Amino acid sequence: MVIRPSQFNLYLLLLITVWTGAGCKTSEPDPDKQTATLRIHLETNPLHERSEQILVLRSAPIRINIESNPFLSEAHLTSARLVEMPDGYALAIQFNQQGQRLLEQYSAGNSRRRFAIRTQFRQSTNVFDRWIAAPLIAGRIADGIITFTPDADRAESETIVRGWNNTAGYKPKAGETKPKFSEVP
Repeated sequence: MVIRPSQFNLYLLLLITVWTGAGCKTSEPDPDKQTATLRIHLETNPLHERSEQILVLRSAPIRINIESNPFLSEAHLTSARLVEMPDGYALAIQFNQQGQRLLEQYSAGNSRRRFAIRTQFRQSTNVFDRWIAAPLIAGRIADGIITFTPDADRAESETIVRGWNNTAGYKPKAGETKPKFSEVP
């Protein structure tokens, strides 16, 4: 069998064209399926053996020492929502029964300390992993809801809330636009 170089090159060119043209196209991730992580840490003494120092807030960073292990995560999450406030917006997170107990326990015994809130979320093709808040604990939180102003713009906040709700498996009922939980002040 004799193979002519011109035929071989033609077949090779055809093979390369088909191979490169048949590549898969990467599409934007479905926002209704995107998830987001949630980690809430407690501020602690810098001399504590399991502490780490972090910077929270990008525009005016606050340096705080936190316990390395979070006490709440997305495993304790029931739902989240964006709350309109007179001077902007806030995020409200509702925890399940176990999360509610942990939140009450940690908030009751640590007044005047901070919670450090971290999330990882995807917006478009970018993945963000950052500390988004460090709210001061004013006292015991018995209702299982944390409300805070995030270090995120509105679009990022909406993406975070959608991701948390997807992670928690929250599905709004027919006609419901926001998660139902007690009104946030």
